Amino acid sequence: MPVILNWFLRLLPTNPICLRLISGGSRRWRHLLIRGGYLALMITVTLIILLASIGGTSLSMRSLAASGANIFQGTAYFQIFLICLLTPIFMAGAIAHESGPRTWDILLTTPLNSLQIVMGNLFGRLFFILALLVSSLPLFVLLQMFGGVPGSTIIASYAIAASSAFIVASVAVMLSVTRTGGRRAVFVFYVVVVLYLAVTFIADNFLRATVTNTGGQLAFSTTWLTAINPFLAIEALLSPSNYVVPSTWNESWMMQQWMGRPVSTFNWLCVIGSLGLIIYSTLRVRVLAFQSGDRTWLQRLFKLSAASATTRPPRIVGNNPVAWRESHLRRTAGLIVARWGFLGAGIAVLFVILGLHAASSGSQSDLNLTRGLLTGLIMAESIIVVLTTINLSATAVSREREEGFLDLILTTPIQPGPYLAGKLLGLIRYLAPMIALPVISMLLIAGYVLIGGFGSAVSLPVTMVGGLTVDVPIMLPGVGLAFAIVFIPFIAFCVMVGLHWSIRSRGTIGSIVTAVLILIFIIGLLGVCGMTAARTVPYLGVCLGSMNPGNLILFMNDPVEWLDSSWEQTDSNMIQSLLILGAVVSGATYVAIAWAMHRSMTRTFMMTVRRLSGNS
Repeated sequence: MPVILNWFLRLLPTNPICLRLISGGSRRWRHLLIRGGYLALMITVTLIILLASIGGTSLSMRSLAASGANIFQGTAYFQIFLICLLTPIFMAGAIAHESGPRTWDILLTTPLNSLQIVMGNLFGRLFFILALLVSSLPLFVLLQMFGGVPGSTIIASYAIAASSAFIVASVAVMLSVTRTGGRRAVFVFYVVVVLYLAVTFIADNFLRATVTNTGGQLAFSTTWLTAINPFLAIEALLSPSNYVVPSTWNESWMMQQWMGRPVSTFNWLCVIGSLGLIIYSTLRVRVLAFQSGDRTWLQRLFKLSAASATTRPPRIVGNNPVAWRESHLRRTAGLIVARWGFLGAGIAVLFVILGLHAASSGSQSDLNLTRGLLTGLIMAESIIVVLTTINLSATAVSREREEGFLDLILTTPIQPGPYLAGKLLGLIRYLAPMIALPVISMLLIAGYVLIGGFGSAVSLPVTMVGGLTVDVPIMLPGVGLAFAIVFIPFIAFCVMVGLHWSIRSRGTIGSIVTAVLILIFIIGLLGVCGMTAARTVPYLGVCLGSMNPGNLILFMNDPVEWLDSSWEQTDSNMIQSLLILGAVVSGATYVAIAWAMHRSMTRTFMMTVRRLSGNS
């Protein structure tokens, strides 16, 4: 075989790293369940949107054709969401497995060159994401048969999803190659992806300008952020009449491409950025990272060894040393700044949004914009807190098992009950600044509404479908109080779910992935059931809607739409009382479930730990 042909074949088709990852991952039950769950979710969402679009009308080809575009739009949005959610999960191994056990150092001794090593790791893991996209293609082809969806739109939506997965995968491989990853960086990588999508989406909603579309109706124009966010790019693709591309015929070529064609610009940016990361990774793959051991940056600066460091007297750790260790385990300068900086930045952004509203004219558009920005801010903060909680709790025990520290704990007098209670208390203490941010934000918004917004209108009348006119504020104060009541018990429940799978999983990656998927299912189920009950069942539905903190955030965004059945029969004071009552019951339920899980894990802790460690 010619040398040049063999070189190209080794890049992808016969790359041994790529073949190993694909063949090994294809046999794993976890990957099979993710692929099956992905298709099941796509089909379920399609059926739900189909039934909601048709409503009470008869199922005919005319009704299917009329609702085909709406069904495709909702399904395409959901596919982008799943791709952005699953790509970091599939690429987590590239960050952790290839840097933790120093697999890169072994690969560098093989006949493979640097580019082949990088391409094998990248596309060996990216293959599963692309396989998910291909597996859902028949579903979108079936939607095209309903009418109203051109084939070019389907191809463009798949290009956005594939480009998003490509750039995220390239970043993950770059982190692995440069040894800046590691197991602790897996969830930081995940949180950064979520934070980037949320921040750019919120900023775009703030920068949008009102324009008139070709039909003479009011709409919003795209911004310079549209081309760097997959959700904004697909919105420009699927809603051209509501999210209008501005005219750029007299602008420069760069402006015409960036603002006039945001979908193609997003795809090209992802491809060019990914190629740049691949080139950078190829150049860095053979640069060995400096192994600093356990020395701190001060010890490295002054060339002190760990034995030469200054000693200090022991600290008082309280009644539960596990809780103290868990809350002080990550007390580095960077993490301390990150936790408290997260709190400070969130409060600062909240004050800016409220200040802009206080200085506005108080019109309906200003009120809707403020409500939308606050909803996006609280939702992004809550998602980051929940994901961080899952990461820390899901690795609390499995990390100690991998490091061998758990074997030492089993030789001490510490019993499983205090050990698990210490893990829960320590994680809550460590996450206290982050948990406090959405709670404080909701209470501050409630206080801002109660004091009247410093002169600017905080509420305006809204006419419902039945003709009833109600006064709707930026947020019902009862929603903020209900959120503050239910959020902390909900976080405790998330910690116990993460600890449960951390005990039952051999490694940190498996425990994180399983805990994330389980909680997504639970949160989604509670959200769908709670929102359905809130819209259709008066009084009781309001209480059931408080089971999920995410539902309360949606109640803040549009209480009339989500609580319309109760608005028609009672006033806002009764609705707020029902929300607070439901939050108290839901918080007590989460505490009871967490206590029951603690009792169950205490009974089975020793047997499970010794079985996984091979000592049974």
